[in-house]
Amino acid sequence: MNVVAITGKRTCEIVQRPDPCIRGEFVKVAIRSAPMCTEVYGYRDGAVSDCLGHEAAGEVVEVARPGRVAVGDRVVVMPNHGCGQCSQCLSGEHIHCEHPVDPYQVCGSQTGRATYAQICIKQDWLLVPIPEDISYDHASMACCGLGPTFNAMQQMAVNALDTVLVSGLGAVGLGAVVNARCRGARVIALEGNEYRSALGRAMGAEAVIDPRDEHRLERILELTGGRGADKSVEASSAETAPAFLIQATRRKGQVASVGWGGPMLAREIVGKGLTVHGVWHWNHYRDTDAMFTTIRRSRDLLDKMITHVFPLREVARAWELQLTGRCGKIVLHPWD
Repeated sequence: MNVVAITGKRTCEIVQRPDPCIRGEFVKVAIRSAPMCTEVYGYRDGAVSDCLGHEAAGEVVEVARPGRVAVGDRVVVMPNHGCGQCSQCLSGEHIHCEHPVDPYQVCGSQTGRATYAQICIKQDWLLVPIPEDISYDHASMACCGLGPTFNAMQQMAVNALDTVLVSGLGAVGLGAVVNARCRGARVIALEGNEYRSALGRAMGAEAVIDPRDEHRLERILELTGGRGADKSVEASSAETAPAFLIQATRRKGQVASVGWGGPMLAREIVGKGLTVHGVWHWNHYRDTDAMFTTIRRSRDLLDKMITHVFPLREVARAWELQLTGRCGKIVLHPWD
């Protein structure tokens, strides 16, 4: 099968690797849509690897034994490999698994973890069936495109009466705009990239403020009647962003951190009576119907959010585009 390999700083190749093996509850999936994410930093820095990517939607092409999915099923591939037995996995929070498994060890395989590839392997309980009326590209947004901020909105019970502040309009932050607008919430965003600022406004953000603006807090307060945002989502991973959101969120409001940025201010959290959520992924045992309802209701926004699609062989072009910042979510098609 074809697999992407980083071979040096800003260099990569399409290499041939053996098709993966499967055993037990593992399933083989032909990847039709592979969204691009943080792997771009490995490309930029020359982190040599041929195991890249953690998001996918595709078609089941082989099962090791009868189980929850069958050959021909269209599925979203959840990230990571939970044990399926700890309290986190049993409650649908596999992303926080206490004892993650190594699929290579379980299956006796040397390939299959990567999604910048034509085929991957995954436990059947970590595959979410895609409804017939949803495309592979849209369904693949149930991974990092929509997933983390979807769970942030669920945890904070965002609704049409809320003003939501989103920090960062990269691929994850743009997903926060989609999720908030789907719930009818008003959106204010922080973003310094002109392309992404314009894209955020086109997707429904009422105002986009440059985080380098020394008057950014005053502007947010002006837009919220002096109170601050009702609920905030940190999706930039900027070092100073979490602390700023604590300042910009109203008293007794809520903040969800999806990014992996810097510290928050405990004294202000307590003083303002804020609720803070650490969010990584979403619970597909509990919220699958809500996720696909969000995707259905947001088709037009997702078409704007997915700004580019490339065949796998043009992954270098896709990475170079990512490095410019002039894009939303990019999707690879491994079989084109």
